[in-house]
Amino acid sequence: MLAVSAYTPEYITTCRTRIANHITTYHAVHAAAPNSDAMAAFEPVFFNNLLLALEMSFVHRLRAKEKKDCNPLTEVRFLATSLLTNDGVFTVTGMKWTPTTSTLGYTEGDPITIREPAFQALATAFFTDLTTKYA
Repeated sequence: MLAVSAYTPEYITTCRTRIANHITTYHAVHAAAPNSDAMAAFEPVFFNNLLLALEMSFVHRLRAKEKKDCNPLTEVRFLATSLLTNDGVFTVTGMKWTPTTSTLGYTEGDPITIREPAFQALATAFFTDLTTKYA
């Protein structure tokens, strides 16, 4: 597939709604066993995988519009790449990474364990940045 320089507002809304629906489903599961060890173990697995779904929804975005700075779009891309190719250990290639200006604050070598509040913050920042640069 060719690189995508713009997404329609409808597509962005559809993807945002899909992610929100997954979170609603998570809440239903969480309500059934809110303080269990199993739920505590499940949460980062779920949100790590939801991050992959978020990235894959926009994986063909044109990198030049994404820019090479520490922003939510590059953060999601590096997190997803690290989950898939670096055994869930955060790594950055091709740019200087500044954890203090990122949404989640991961530094190289950190194990990726995304929990709901962090995912919500990152997804919100991601969709805001995506809409600004690609809509």
